[in-house]
Formats: sequence, structure tokens, C-alpha cells
Amino acid sequence: MIDNEKVKVDGKWVYINDIRSVSVFCASSSKIDDAYFEAATRLGELLAERGVTLVYGGGAVGLMGAICDAVKSRRGKAVGVIPRFMVQKGWLRQGLDQVIEVETMAERKQVMAEMTDAAIVLPGGVGTFDELMDIISLKKLGKYLKPVVIVNTRNFYKPLADLLDNSIKENFLGENYRHIWQMADTPEEAVDTIFSEPYWSEDVIDSAVI
Repeated sequence: MIDNEKVKVDGKWVYINDIRSVSVFCASSSKIDDAYFEAATRLGELLAERGVTLVYGGGAVGLMGAICDAVKSRRGKAVGVIPRFMVQKGWLRQGLDQVIEVETMAERKQVMAEMTDAAIVLPGGVGTFDELMDIISLKKLGKYLKPVVIVNTRNFYKPLADLLDNSIKENFLGENYRHIWQMADTPEEAVDTIFSEPYWSEDVIDSAVI
């Protein structure tokens, strides 16, 4: 890892990241427990209050819609990165500050990673899992150096945490990669973490093969 800017708070040195925008990966399903919507809404409020631009998949429903609605309700900025075929399907949320249309799902992930200062992952389905695994893989190879935080609402990601832990235990993933991602129980913890988690180092690729 490499040093970020550090300041002294209550007698302790802590990292302070310059986070101006964040990618949020999350579900488009509307048939989920209210707790997931509450967490997404709270995360949107916190991002807006901190002046952090939301960069997300551009959808109008599910957790995508909830977080964007919350950001806009607090006069925050929201950018949607969305494949053209989804726009044609009518899935784009209206009233975004910026819409970036791309051709493929892979291009969407690339654009979101390149234009933001951190990634937060809310609960979701296979699309969200794909986005999470992609960003973790990039960080493992030193191609993404920014904080990655998983919001573990209702203990949703406990099975994934166990799987990742087992991949380390069974030597499919090196012990030093345990810090690629951070788990947060609440939106508040997630936002605090993106501002304080040390950046990764490009030379981590030297230990990618164990």
C-alpha cells in the first residue's frame, strides 16, 4: 500500500482520502426487504451530505432508484453509466446530472472504475456480484488502487466473506490480499471507510501468483 494524506485526529494519525465521486454497485430488484432500501437511501443521503458525486448504473428502480432518489433529494449529484440497450428498454432514470451511454456491460464497469475515487457495493444479484468480483480482481492485479467497501446489510454478504476467507485458507488467494476489500455493517461505516482506507499499491501484482 501507499501513503495517503494523514492528519492528526484526537491524538492519532489517520488517513484522509480526497473522495469526490464514488461508484456504487447495487440491485435493480424491487422485490426485496425494506431494510435494503433503507440502507441504500441512507447511503445516498450520506454521499450527498459529504458532497460526493454518485456514479451508478443509471437505473430507476430497486436499490439503484433508491440511492439516486436519496442523492437528488439532498441536492447531490448523480451520474448514470448505462448500456445503450438498457436506455432503449426504458430503464434509465430521468433527471440525472449526467448520463454516459456505453455499448457493453464491460465498458460500463471500466468507465465507472476510471472516473471515481472509490467503490461501494450494496447487496444485489448476479450483475452486482460480477461488478464486485471484477473490481476485486483489478485491485488484486494493481490495476485499481482505490478503496472497495462491501455493505453487509442483513448479513447478506456473510456467505461471500466466508468464501473469500476459505480461498485464502486454501491458498487460492494470498493472505496479503485480505485487505483488498473492507466489510461495513452500515452505510455510515462504509462512507467513513472510503475516506480513511489506505490506497493500494501497483506493485501488488508482484505477489499475484502464490
